[in-house]
Amino acid sequence: MNIRLALATSVCAATLALGGCASNPSNAQIGTGVGAVVGGVAGNAVLGGTLGTVGGAAAGALIGNELGKDRDQSRPRR
Repeated sequence: MNIRLALATSVCAATLALGGCASNPSNAQIGTGVGAVVGGVAGNAVLGGTLGTVGGAAAGALIGNELGKDRDQSRPRR
């Protein structure tokens, strides 16, 4: 039950965060959101508890942001 609650909370938070963008989000923004959700779920599954979830979300957000920045730089904007 705790995993479902954490997953539902993460999905809702990511949806609200990405929905708040007035324009098309950059790949860095998308990567940060997706990375935080995936990292939070993975951290909760591996380590369990709040610390694992928060730590996984932070690590996932950082990795997702860096991957998104790299993708933004390799593709010129139209």
